Amino acid sequence: MKRIYTFLTLISIILPSVSLHAGYREGYYSKMDGKRRESLKAAAKECVRNHITLEYYELPNYWQYSDVYPELVNGCRRWWDMYSDAIYLIREGQSGKSSFSANKMQREHSVPKSWWKQSGSVEYTPAYSDMWNLYPSDGAANQAKLNYPLGPVANAGYDNGVTKVGGTLAGFGGGSAYVFEPGDEYKGDFARAFFYMATVYDDINWVINYMFQKNDYPTLREWAYNMLLDWARQDPVSQKEIDRNNVVEQYQGNRNPFVDFPELAEYIWGTRTTETFYVSEQESSDPTPPITGDPEITMPVNGESLDFGQIAAGQQVRRVLQISGSNLTEPLSVRVVATGNNRGVFMAETTTIPAATMNQNQGYLLGITFAPAVPGDYEAKVTLYDGGLDSSIAVTLKGEALERPEMEILTAYEPSDLTPSGYTARWSEPSGIADYYIVTRVRTVNGNEESDSYETGETYYTFTDRDPETAESYYVAYSRLGITSEPSNMIYIAPETGIEDIMEESPVRILMVPGGFMVRCDGQRQGLRIHDMSGRCLSEPENVTDRQIFILPAGIYTVTAPGLRPVKIMVIG
Repeated sequence: MKRIYTFLTLISIILPSVSLHAGYREGYYSKMDGKRRESLKAAAKECVRNHITLEYYELPNYWQYSDVYPELVNGCRRWWDMYSDAIYLIREGQSGKSSFSANKMQREHSVPKSWWKQSGSVEYTPAYSDMWNLYPSDGAANQAKLNYPLGPVANAGYDNGVTKVGGTLAGFGGGSAYVFEPGDEYKGDFARAFFYMATVYDDINWVINYMFQKNDYPTLREWAYNMLLDWARQDPVSQKEIDRNNVVEQYQGNRNPFVDFPELAEYIWGTRTTETFYVSEQESSDPTPPITGDPEITMPVNGESLDFGQIAAGQQVRRVLQISGSNLTEPLSVRVVATGNNRGVFMAETTTIPAATMNQNQGYLLGITFAPAVPGDYEAKVTLYDGGLDSSIAVTLKGEALERPEMEILTAYEPSDLTPSGYTARWSEPSGIADYYIVTRVRTVNGNEESDSYETGETYYTFTDRDPETAESYYVAYSRLGITSEPSNMIYIAPETGIEDIMEESPVRILMVPGGFMVRCDGQRQGLRIHDMSGRCLSEPENVTDRQIFILPAGIYTVTAPGLRPVKIMVIG
């Protein structure tokens, strides 16, 4: 087994906390002035909708700064998981992604991604990787909540002390029999995430309408916004949310206005919809703290290094340099200094950092990209100067580019240890090096496909939360030097009986799989026919083999075969 992780981190502490003030820049929300209700909602969307679309798989590397506790545990940062109270740590030498993989944590959409599917895809919209809708999650809690709406739980079938999943109370759920209820300390956090989603993504293809509907206003259904307003009142904006707002803006380029203005939701959906909103009336004080001493930069230290590791030539990788400081009297300047072939290979995302940003947040996360065009070892320096500092600070940037690897297509194997509650997915190993593997699990829940991806350094991954009544499948790919291979074949696991169970009294068995059905038989069989609702024979294959899959358009069909009573199946598109 070849196991190499190339993700490196420079620092081992988190951003210091900031004061309880909004950190938005002057004029950022000016379009909202003088608006009310639906016009205010539309203006808020214009203020924040344009942002950087982040890579879904890279989110843990951003979350290691935005979603960690301020206190260390045994010298390690601890993930701030709003779905459980489990202790998941980022240990020394781990990046966010490698820690995520080691802890078997998951990237969780607070608004389920299956709610906006279009042409079978959930990735067509930036909502798929928007940090205001995704949070680090305990795996078991994520699997328990599935794609259920938020709501008060009547009878919990799952309760880990933070997350409850179960039957809903009358008047809630929007037609779903089950709901997910977060802990009281996080109800406001989720409410403000849903307010953001209803504002920024009011026009996407909402195919499941438990809580959302496609329109400019109100977008949220009445029962939903009334409940979310109650949750937001009960759980006001916390320091955690304010800190996260400032960090997310540095990565994604936009803020959550419902964190900056706790009363904004009341102006749009609640008790203040007849009132006009003015930004100046929402501000309690100057968000910029006063200068209290000499300008200083405490991180990084002059002479430190930021190592980007190995990537393939023609690829690029982004790393973050944490800059901490205070009392700056003018903007901090940023300059990448390189000579010869090193020129243009390392690029900082900004050349100046406003003094107010440094002083208010007590720091800044400077994104630096390593983008080598040809193989080789590269080195440069990023210099920090001005800001009222007496001297400059230089950090060495290092990276190695290798030839682009030849990627193979892996083979996914039938699972081992298959039980009603779990199984172990298995796959082949490439002939070359794999930095890590990505196994994607697809489940059909209430007629909708739910997919989740997991990273591992092994050629297997064990799932312990199988529902024997749910059809599922999996496939796998691997990553090397920032390149991901084509996906493998797909392995199907039928509901109820699983793939290994054949009723001996029936020589042919039909098992449902996503998008069609699987035939289970002993050897080859003849005479299988597929009929549509009118009785017309659509297909009569000459020979059918065991485990053969038939994928069909959405509809209702009848399958017949010698030794098999006619089976009526429904395929959901």
